[in-house]
Amino acid sequence: MTKNDSGLKSKIWLSAPHMSGHEQDFINLAFSTNWIAPLGPNVDGFESDLELYLGNESHVAVLSSGTAAIHVALKLLNITQGDEVLCQTKTFVASVNPVIYAGATPIFVDSESETWNMCPVMLEKAILDRIEKGKKPKAIIAINLYGMPYKVTEIHAIAKKHQIAVIEDSAEALGSKYHSQPCGTFGDFSILSFNGNKIITTSGGGALVSRNIKNKKRTVFLATQAKDPGIEYSHSEIGYNYRMSNILAGIGRGQMQVLDNRISARRANFDYYKKALHYISEIEFLTEPDNYYSNRWLTAILFVNKEIRDGILNTLISENIEARPSWKPMHQQPIYKNYPNYLNGIADNLFDRGLCLPSGSNLSNMELDRVIQVIKNYFG
Repeated sequence: MTKNDSGLKSKIWLSAPHMSGHEQDFINLAFSTNWIAPLGPNVDGFESDLELYLGNESHVAVLSSGTAAIHVALKLLNITQGDEVLCQTKTFVASVNPVIYAGATPIFVDSESETWNMCPVMLEKAILDRIEKGKKPKAIIAINLYGMPYKVTEIHAIAKKHQIAVIEDSAEALGSKYHSQPCGTFGDFSILSFNGNKIITTSGGGALVSRNIKNKKRTVFLATQAKDPGIEYSHSEIGYNYRMSNILAGIGRGQMQVLDNRISARRANFDYYKKALHYISEIEFLTEPDNYYSNRWLTAILFVNKEIRDGILNTLISENIEARPSWKPMHQQPIYKNYPNYLNGIADNLFDRGLCLPSGSNLSNMELDRVIQVIKNYFG
């Protein structure tokens, strides 16, 4: 086992970037042709690569982040000051902050225990209660947490029944599928993330997936400061500086060439952990329901109680292994604790007992064994 200059064991990261070797070709092309801008052949090519991968008449605009993509989706749905948006409480804060950017109010909905995503029962309860209070929500932001698809059929049936748009947050779920259909293709709008820790990366970046070319063009317009046509710098509405650069899109093009391999590697990590640890009764794995296919962006497990979870977490950290508690629910966050919520206790329980293990596609079996041995040793 290697050690660094300080004597610590070598670091095992939670989800490190994993380059394919093809990225540099596209970056070099950008430099040699002087396309050092938020437009160019790599931007167009990356969007085409994603559209081909997703299928289902997807129209993709690549942006500076997944957060930016949610913000633009809210703008395209005309969500503004005083509107309400239903949000999964168990998620990363970036899924919710754009609601505040838009001047709207997030309404938090708890999880169900099978996929850890938005609970359809609690969702409908929230909608009916908001309507009774005279405030019908304008949108639902549904999350595919850790790459596990949400209950698509149930959530969309409720959304259709009440005529509420769905923004599908697939920031963690590129390559995941529900009934063989790719995540990122279910929402009225869907978003992707290519942050440094995601299944593929552009260093920083994201995408908004639309169902028609008109919305894609509108997205690009808003993401490039909403400049009106013509040679003058004339602006009739507020826009944003959200377009992805041609250089970062080049990284994305190189990453797309190995996406399926990256998914296979992360799924193999999950299987490796489960095979090694399945006999420990204090551990529960997040498994796939029938017709669900997760990219296993992160291997998420539950312990029987918070004390054991914290003990394992602290031991892993002491061994220079990066692990994280599962996402802290938004209704527990200081900035969101006073917003309306519809809770059943599941998100709180998952937070207390949940742990994400190192899951990068570049992990070696030796590194996985090191993580496993720490956990085994803890249980004696």
